[in-house]
Amino acid sequence: MKELLEYIVKALVDKPEAVSVNEAEKDGGLVLELRVDPDDMGKVIGKQGRIAKAMRTIIKTAAIRDNIRVTVDIID
Repeated sequence: MKELLEYIVKALVDKPEAVSVNEAEKDGGLVLELRVDPDDMGKVIGKQGRIAKAMRTIIKTAAIRDNIRVTVDIID
C-alpha cells in the first residue's frame, strides 16, 4: 500500500523528492502518514478535498484485496 500511495502522490507534486510515507499499526489496521512539501499541499488535497478523497478510495480498494483496513492521513 505504501508504494502505491507514493507512486500516486509523486506523479501529482512538483517536488517528488519531498514525498514521504510512513506506515504505522493502529487499532488493528494500517495507517499511512503522508508528508509532502508545503507548496505541494494544495495539489495533494485538491479542490474541496477531491484529490485526497480519490487517493483514499484507491488505497482502501487495493487494501480490500488483502483484507486490510487502511487509513491515509495527510500530515502538515
